[in-house]
Amino acid sequence: MVNRKAIGYITANYTSKDKSTLLESRPLASCPFMGRYRLIDFPLSNMMNAGIRTVGVVLPGNYRSLVDHLGSGREWELDRKKGGLFLLQGSAYGTAKHGLRFLLRDIIANKMMFQRASEPYVVMSATNIVFNMNLSDVIDAHERSGAGITMIYTHADRDVDDATRLNIGDCGRVQAVDHGCSYGDNEFLDCFVISRDVVLDICESYASADYLDLFEAIQDDFGRIDVCSYEFKGLAVGMFNEETYYKRSMEMLNPDIMHQLFTHDRPVMTKAHDVAPAKYATGSNACNSFISAGCHIQGTVRNSILSRDVVVESGASVSNAIIMQSCVIKRGARVDNAIIDKNNVIPANTELRGTPDDTLVVPKVPLS
Repeated sequence: MVNRKAIGYITANYTSKDKSTLLESRPLASCPFMGRYRLIDFPLSNMMNAGIRTVGVVLPGNYRSLVDHLGSGREWELDRKKGGLFLLQGSAYGTAKHGLRFLLRDIIANKMMFQRASEPYVVMSATNIVFNMNLSDVIDAHERSGAGITMIYTHADRDVDDATRLNIGDCGRVQAVDHGCSYGDNEFLDCFVISRDVVLDICESYASADYLDLFEAIQDDFGRIDVCSYEFKGLAVGMFNEETYYKRSMEMLNPDIMHQLFTHDRPVMTKAHDVAPAKYATGSNACNSFISAGCHIQGTVRNSILSRDVVVESGASVSNAIIMQSCVIKRGARVDNAIIDKNNVIPANTELRGTPDDTLVVPKVPLS
């Protein structure tokens, strides 16, 4: 069913403020997650499951992997004659500033998308916080409230320096936003519903402050715009740097946690690949791991996440690791507490070991 109330807008034009080996050749939005997904799959799937069929994605400068993954948007029912997927212009260098996800300059540059829409609301989302929720409920609550903006938040389950904290007053009105969250604070999920007329008004009124984040620019006008809040009570997985990416990915190996994110009634969709199922050789050993299609397991895999077409040869061992697409772990090699990016070949009898608090990261090998 098509949602006639809202269009979607996803910002992919930002990166982690911490230097990351994983982001040297890809934007954060296309970073792999759980072997077969990319981070952008989750906001796209939330919108698809809410019936939103017009979605704009703001592209970063290093957009190649993101465009390759999105294609025509078919997996999210966005390959349409009316509406569909729009790849939008982003600022040349995007932003890596603390907490900035909704650069006003990008919104203003793409205001024609909002002008041409007939739907009264816009769902805006970033990609670094993964969650699965019914956005239709938020859109309906926003409509009933008559507010200009409804910000989605949850109670932080840990301290997060790069998250955004909402100061919420009476009747759920947001009074201010601040950088950094402590346990129990109101953590903004970098997703909100905004009335389309308010978006266009902000584009006109704050054009001179286009270098700011949307919420930095309008902070003094929260009362006039009427910024409300909506609490999300499910699982939210925030990834802000290599450390949180590794730890939050490893937590997904716990079925009780994983099932909070992946549900039958709200599926998470991703780009389809025509790949044979994983193959397990006689004598191989795999336990408590996510192993994607196309993998060939001859050795041992424990507590790990393997992307498509990974080979673990006989006598090799992988534990507590994230192994990305098309890597080969040669005979006798051992990988522990590590992230191995795409196309790496780990030589025979080599040991690559990090620690639980200092994950070893091996960069992507470009194809020749």
